[in-house]
Amino acid sequence: MTDVIIDTAGKVGRLRLNRPRALHALNVAMCASMLDALDAWRGDPGVAAVMLDHAPAPDGDPKLSRGFCAGGDIRLLADSGATDGEAARAFFRLEYRLNHALFTYAKPIVAFMDGVTMGGGVGIAMPCRYRVATERTRFAMPESGIGLFPDVGGGWYLSRLPGRVGAFLAVTGHRLDGADCAALGLATHFLSADRLEEAKAAIIADPAGIGAILDRMASGPGEGTIAAHRAEIDRLFASDVLEEIVAALEADDGAFAREQLAVVRTKSPLAMKVGLRLVHEGAGLQSFADEMRQEYAVAGRMVQRHDFLEGVRAVIVDKDHAPRWNPATPEGVTDHVLDQIFAPLPEAEAWTPHD
Repeated sequence: MTDVIIDTAGKVGRLRLNRPRALHALNVAMCASMLDALDAWRGDPGVAAVMLDHAPAPDGDPKLSRGFCAGGDIRLLADSGATDGEAARAFFRLEYRLNHALFTYAKPIVAFMDGVTMGGGVGIAMPCRYRVATERTRFAMPESGIGLFPDVGGGWYLSRLPGRVGAFLAVTGHRLDGADCAALGLATHFLSADRLEEAKAAIIADPAGIGAILDRMASGPGEGTIAAHRAEIDRLFASDVLEEIVAALEADDGAFAREQLAVVRTKSPLAMKVGLRLVHEGAGLQSFADEMRQEYAVAGRMVQRHDFLEGVRAVIVDKDHAPRWNPATPEGVTDHVLDQIFAPLPEAEAWTPHD
């Protein structure tokens, strides 16, 4: 069974993630085959648009139908990070080239973010011109919980969200629903899940009319979970300094602040600081390629640090959910350490876009 089903329907190129037991998490072969398909369709007059979704689960098993794409190959990254890190860097290089190719693709791409859309799933959905959320969408960049950071373009996308929502998401890894995605512009359209196949069929019949089709079929998503807390988010996460965010949360006796403080205390202090800096710096970068270049340098270093290996142990391997972060407090993460992590790579080692 291939992990990505690649074919065409009418004048639509189709990329269908097909790794249901891993909630379609990306591996090296999936990234490579999707990049090859985009290359082949780029100059093909028989392909007018591209559709990105996931294949149905075997026998319709609901447990295997929950994901659009749950992330990337964390096991590979951890195994590599525990040694020389080369396989991890090779994966990031390829994955980020796929992210960039989707971002710069001339033909319209529509992604159906139906179900879990996290980490690497965000990385392949957000570059697409049309992004469809449903009531089943669960969107997050939860990497601070395993000692990583919101990569795959996170510094670009999160820094361009309204107010301080991007900083809030980078620090806490908060899960958004489909209505949140629509309200924040992370999704261009919200459709009821039971209309997705109808929408896909309509797009295959008229790929030039994707926008009009989605406009016509979109429904009101409701308020979502974030709207009621926007003022609190902007106030409590106003600083780019993690210690000041923690102090603001500690000084507030509201239920929302207490909940977020409890969440923050479970996350890697290093990863939270890296995420905050990434969002801050991402706002000033001039191109998505610049973002990818910076994230590649940061990612290659983060996978070899203690907190990532410990986070994977605690959350994925042993599943005791009791990581021992080092440093254990925000104060222990110095600016010098952050400067080392964010230092540009030598030109010969730096990330470059796909030719």
